[in-house]
Amino acid sequence: MTTSLQQRRSPLASTDYQQALLNALPLSTSSHQGNFNTALIAHNWQTLQPTTLEIFQINLGKLCNMTCRHCHVDAGPDRREVMDRDTINACLAAIDQTNAHTVDLTGGAPELNPDFRYLVDECTRSGKKVIDRCNLTVLLLPTMQDLPQWLAERQVEIVCSLPHYRQRNTDAQRGDGTFEKSIAALKLLNAAGYGQGDPTRCLTLMSNPVGAFLSSSQASLEQEWKAGLLKHHGVTFDRLITLNNMPISRYLEWLESSNNLQRYMELLVNSFNPGTIAGLMCRNTLSVSWDGRLFDCDFNQMLDIECQPSNGRSLHIRDFQPEWLTQREIVTGRHCFGCTAGAGSSCGGAIKQP
Repeated sequence: MTTSLQQRRSPLASTDYQQALLNALPLSTSSHQGNFNTALIAHNWQTLQPTTLEIFQINLGKLCNMTCRHCHVDAGPDRREVMDRDTINACLAAIDQTNAHTVDLTGGAPELNPDFRYLVDECTRSGKKVIDRCNLTVLLLPTMQDLPQWLAERQVEIVCSLPHYRQRNTDAQRGDGTFEKSIAALKLLNAAGYGQGDPTRCLTLMSNPVGAFLSSSQASLEQEWKAGLLKHHGVTFDRLITLNNMPISRYLEWLESSNNLQRYMELLVNSFNPGTIAGLMCRNTLSVSWDGRLFDCDFNQMLDIECQPSNGRSLHIRDFQPEWLTQREIVTGRHCFGCTAGAGSSCGGAIKQP
């Protein structure tokens, strides 16, 4: 696969089509019939509402130097959507109106946005913790050679996507040669002081299953990965987070084409863990799209399900007012079972052991 769904004009490029496909699946084996709101109510959550806003997640665009099979963003080199400076400044103004302590930068490859460094500098100058969600291979581009040291000097946490510590599994999901490039990038980060136990230069690896199954135990995998990467490649990192794959975009395409969609959705629904609800990332995070629209989470953003503030208005970041968002009800759908299955799943990794 070398192009995005949008470039190929796939029906799955339509978020309405994706939602209709998920909603049409017969999921009657559970007591809640595959209805996420019904599952919440059965466990005494009449509505899902936000807590204190802690994390401001900004999608800087869908442009990426890779086209990974599992990508829920449908990012790639053929995508040209990037956040402009005016919208970035509107994000900065909004952040100043909140007590959010973390600014989480994602994409695509966020580093490819021409204003990435400007945004990082502005956030660190105001005392915010910054997370860069990095695909690793972007660090090998000629224009990015100084980036590991530049990020280290600003104490940016780097969360790197690496499906597995073995080459075969990683390349199967992200493309031939990706693992070798990822190891080279990790060595550059280690040389810049990342992954050495320094809390100001935290290197986090993010793993997701290579197939139609749930993530394994985050704690046990971390020890396995640390031993394997150190022994075979001389690479170190600070922590591992695990995520379930979400049935969205190109991963949804793979599920459908491999005849795994029904089975995987049944797995997610039947693995519903009520202990994960309180820790769902949509409760303490606000997600901003490249064009400035507001969403309850990154996954809702990729399905074009905008957040619904208490006043009923559709919000743009330039109109941001915190009080409009505090009493809203979080919008859910069948894809949300991906975040509550097993140990749960979020941009911060597992939520709670089943």
